[in-house]
Amino acid sequence: QVQLVESGGSLVQAGGSLRLSCAASGSIFNIYSMNWFRQAPGKQRELVAGITTGSSTNYAANVRGRFTISRDNAKNTVYLQMNSLKPEDTAVYYCNVRASSPTRDYWGQGTQVTVSS
Repeated sequence: QVQLVESGGSLVQAGGSLRLSCAASGSIFNIYSMNWFRQAPGKQRELVAGITTGSSTNYAANVRGRFTISRDNAKNTVYLQMNSLKPEDTAVYYCNVRASSPTRDYWGQGTQVTVSS
C-alpha cells in the first residue's frame, strides 16, 4: 500500500549542500506531518525537521538555519535542503509520515548522507 522512497543521499565535503527527496505512494489518510529523521551509528534516531499539513515547520536546533524542509503536495513529495553540511550531519536519513486517528507512522528505507572533512 504505502511506500516512501528517499533519494539524494551522497558523499559531500564539509560546507557543501545536498537535497533529499522523499516520494510517497499509496493512500495515506489523515496525514498530520511529514518529517525527516536521521540516525548515526551508535546514536538514537532523531528528528531533523518536520512539516505539517498546515505547512508549519519544525527544526532541530542544530540544523536550524542550515536545513529547509518543504513539500510538493501535487507530487506527494517532501524535500530536505541541506546547506553548510558538517561532518556531524553524517547519518542515514529517513523519511517519515505521521498520520492520525489512529496514530500511525510510515517510514522510508533511508538514504545515506556522508559529510567528509
